Amino acid sequence: MTAKAIFLTALAAAGPSSGQPVELIFPLDCVLGQTCYIEDYVDLDPGDGHTDYRCGLKSRDGHKGTDIGLLSEQQMTQGVNVIAAASGRVRAVRDGLPDRPVTPQNRASIAGQECGNAVAVQHHGGWETRYCHLKNNSLRKKPGDMVQTGDVLGQVGMSGLSNFPHLHLSVSKNGKTIDPFRTEQTQTCSGTKGNGLWYQAPAYSPAGLFAVGFSAQIPSFADVKTGAARQTSLGRYDPALVLYGYAFYAEAGDLIHLRVIGPGNLSFEHETQIEKTQNQLFRAFGKRRPKAGWPSGDYRGIVTLWRNNRILAVRQTRLTVTP
Repeated sequence: MTAKAIFLTALAAAGPSSGQPVELIFPLDCVLGQTCYIEDYVDLDPGDGHTDYRCGLKSRDGHKGTDIGLLSEQQMTQGVNVIAAASGRVRAVRDGLPDRPVTPQNRASIAGQECGNAVAVQHHGGWETRYCHLKNNSLRKKPGDMVQTGDVLGQVGMSGLSNFPHLHLSVSKNGKTIDPFRTEQTQTCSGTKGNGLWYQAPAYSPAGLFAVGFSAQIPSFADVKTGAARQTSLGRYDPALVLYGYAFYAEAGDLIHLRVIGPGNLSFEHETQIEKTQNQLFRAFGKRRPKAGWPSGDYRGIVTLWRNNRILAVRQTRLTVTP
């Protein structure tokens, strides 16, 4: 029996008492920093801003869970298992929603189903974990099923309000959102380390990507910051196609990789190394228009931030080239 199997068996046998907080294991069958990454944490700012549990920027205003992303849709197609972070009983499931990025055209159809295909598991003492955006027809549990820590619930998908393959894990107690990186009594950010509700807390880095986008030219930093640089469509004869990434807390030696995938076999990429530590920066790369013009259709841009061969952040964006 492996060390992981022994640990999971011990957890299931021990069964925490109802007076103790739930204890969680990492809910994906992936290697953090290699085959998956944490994009956003619970927002602990009660106002209009956002802050993660370490008082950093890796969250979004009003975000109520932990987002763990895959590196590609191909990885999602191959299958990455979502596992129960703790033992309990399945309260509810939803399946049958398609895996597709949210668009202005389909957003209305997602209303009331933002979590997508999902599993909700009740635990002792009023605790609950919810697993959102699972792959269509991948769920393995039904309401009333008992699950043990480490049981497969389904696979990572892109259902509901999502534009990339990821798991949104939310934790609550008696209906109140709890950040699993903090204890129930300290729902405020802190510069200190700790395991929170985790058996072993996943590693944290303050660095990340604010945004990525397409443009018809190398944008100014001011336009990148405000979002004015971002274009969601281009004409076939626009002079260039540029992908940019807007990063925060990047360090000297970090790598930013930019990749564009378009219709047919169109693909180009570029990697650049950060020369000095900066709180905010952006990098951009593109190509001049081919003589025949850009192939019409859908394009995808992927920007990845690396440090010491470890993935810190990935963000994607989409573009339509009109005829």
